[in-house]
Amino acid sequence: MEQYYPYIKSLHLIFIITWFAGLFYIVRLFVYQIEASQKPSPEKEILGAQLKIMASRLWNIITWPSMILSVFFGIWLLFINSALLNLPWMQVKLAFVAVLIIYQFKCHQIFKQLQNRVVKYSSNYMRLFNEVPTIILFAVVFLVILKDGTNWIYGTVGIIVFAVLLMMGYKIYKRIRENKN
Repeated sequence: MEQYYPYIKSLHLIFIITWFAGLFYIVRLFVYQIEASQKPSPEKEILGAQLKIMASRLWNIITWPSMILSVFFGIWLLFINSALLNLPWMQVKLAFVAVLIIYQFKCHQIFKQLQNRVVKYSSNYMRLFNEVPTIILFAVVFLVILKDGTNWIYGTVGIIVFAVLLMMGYKIYKRIRENKN
């Protein structure tokens, strides 16, 4: 089984990439759907219908299958090399993966609401919400690459600083958008 490890790991990485691509793009589609719902008729209906189709295809054909296959191949890798479960960096990584799965389910809830034309969040909220997987991606990549060489204190502070910088960038972007209108 170990001879297949590099192939399984490659598939795991491919599906992680497509999963993140789906998560990044679906929330952008949420932003567009919310903004389209505030437009006058007939633009509202035309854009709304097209964005619903795009979101549905992305969510059901790319994002969900990618998440399922990422988790499947990740579990398979851990089955082949179960010693990884004893490593602190892997335990932290799996905690981030759990948060990402929770994020996926929250996105699914929002997806269902928007498919039914129920808007509960602002487009600004969604833009900020879209940064969650970015923070997780940075954290997981650094954990996996640096492993035990990572100083947990510096790593934690680094992620917090990164999140603060993202929020500041978002605030600046929001002001620029508001000034253009």
